[in-house]
Amino acid sequence: MMKLTQHLAVLLAFCALISAPTQADIPAGLPLQGKVTRPNGTVVPDGGYFITFRLYSDPLGGTPLWQETKTVSVAGAVFSTVLGDSTPFPASLTFDRPYYISVQLPGDDEMAPRLALKTAPYAHAAETLTVDGPPAGIGAPLAGLAKARTGRARQQGSMDTTGGNADFRSVNPGQTITLFDSPGAGIIQRFWCTIAPRADLQIHCQAVLRMYWDGETKPSAEVPIGAFFGVGFGQQVDFQSMPLNETSGGYNCYWPMPYHAGARWTLTNMSSKRIDAFYYNIDYTEYDKLPNDQRHFHAQWRRENPTRPGANYTILEAAGKGHLAGVAMFMQNRQATGLGFLEGDEMIFIDGETAPSIYGTGTEDYFSSGWYYDRGTYSALYHGCVIKDTELNRISTYRWHIEDPKPFESALRVTIEHGTNNNTEGDYSSVAYWYQNEPHAAFPAFPTDPALLLPYNSTTYKIPGAIEGESLVASAQATSGTIVDQDMSVFGTGWSDNRQLWWYPNTANHTLTLHVPAPAAGTYTVTGYFTRAKDYGKFQFKKGGVNLGPELNLFDTEVVPTGAVALGTATLTVGDNVITVVNTGKDAASTEYMFGLDALVLTPQ
Repeated sequence: MMKLTQHLAVLLAFCALISAPTQADIPAGLPLQGKVTRPNGTVVPDGGYFITFRLYSDPLGGTPLWQETKTVSVAGAVFSTVLGDSTPFPASLTFDRPYYISVQLPGDDEMAPRLALKTAPYAHAAETLTVDGPPAGIGAPLAGLAKARTGRARQQGSMDTTGGNADFRSVNPGQTITLFDSPGAGIIQRFWCTIAPRADLQIHCQAVLRMYWDGETKPSAEVPIGAFFGVGFGQQVDFQSMPLNETSGGYNCYWPMPYHAGARWTLTNMSSKRIDAFYYNIDYTEYDKLPNDQRHFHAQWRRENPTRPGANYTILEAAGKGHLAGVAMFMQNRQATGLGFLEGDEMIFIDGETAPSIYGTGTEDYFSSGWYYDRGTYSALYHGCVIKDTELNRISTYRWHIEDPKPFESALRVTIEHGTNNNTEGDYSSVAYWYQNEPHAAFPAFPTDPALLLPYNSTTYKIPGAIEGESLVASAQATSGTIVDQDMSVFGTGWSDNRQLWWYPNTANHTLTLHVPAPAAGTYTVTGYFTRAKDYGKFQFKKGGVNLGPELNLFDTEVVPTGAVALGTATLTVGDNVITVVNTGKDAASTEYMFGLDALVLTPQ
């Protein structure tokens, strides 16, 4: 953005009455003139400037009594306008006492101090005011196209440098490639890409984009490629917004990204699949130098799966000086049906506040919608709902703070509840987009396990005919330790219905009693599905005191499913059958005596 200094000469052509005013005394409009210059006194380019004018009854605080936003033409640094010609003054403005006027350009703070309007005709010269504002044309995107531009247009991409048609890069599992590398100063204006295999869930979730500015060694942007473009759960869904969109197989980003001393982007394929073709173009403009007030673009991915009971989900914790530019959120209810998690309110803490200065009324309200997105999906310039899935209880939504950035001087913490008072267990992930001066605060550790990047229930695995281990938790008893229903989706896929019965006795030689239902009396082949891990023990199944299958050693250096394990045959009665699991010890390398039962399958003989 261009740094502007405004010297405003305010000429008001009206006479306020000494006596009490009537409705007829309210002026239809107040002529106002101003001059806009750069800090060195030179004039700004001619064109349309989108300006907001406000009147207050207080020189410092208070709320506006009237407000008007419009495009004002500037020629030779001078503008003339009439206040009140598009938004009439309300009857409450009696003009029988001093009022104070402020001027604001998009993305900037209001001018300070405000200018006092008096109760008689006058001309008053404003004090010099410094604001950070964009150049002409912000209010009318096409208005500035004919103006002279500076800099050198450049592009980096995946073009076939041999002149052939292989205009793509391939990325093998585990490989990192450099997408962009530019020295000096510049501004990236457009990033386009398309990917093959197309619409692949794993690649969307597990190919990670990172951006580094001005020689930094820690990225300022670190986001899975699908989430970066504003869509969650590894899905490819067309939508359109001002800075981001997906359209007919293409992904586009228009967030402006300045850099002062070099920029570098990488793409890492953390998935087990080869990215056959990553086509991309990055359009940018080189400059000899950029103003110091050009802040760096940042994008950060976070996830809580599951969300923490009683604690807000954290979207962003930033330190330094900057402003929030947008949020994309991807939310799923894990514990029940419905979208009740949308009752959660956003809470934004600015510059170390202990109480949030921004406290919302509901999740879809923050994202500029209502009533649980009852009209379905849509996309708009600054907000939208890209996915509303009432079967999986999922929402993918976005809001861009382009007209209402959230500035901070030292710190920013952006949070949101998951349900009223955080009473819903959810899988929440998000991307925060913001601009700030360096250095930025350290990002949360990015997952090294690719499974932790996949959405909850992304590939729900069900064992046919399974008696789910978690279904036996309520009736199970143990001579030692706790029995719980454990979510296994955080460890990847391979567990039936993503859950298991988890028992963790503190020592060996304890018994777990299971009540296993049989559909009819008879002899059954029993197959078990278990979990191995570094803190799991050794176990023996028994039916009526007789061993059922071999002793199981469930130790492994990783958390993995065992797959099918034959436990032999058993004669069962219809309905409830008692089967016991005895903890016989543990592997010498194991640290604990834990046990995990994913499922049992009874096959009639």
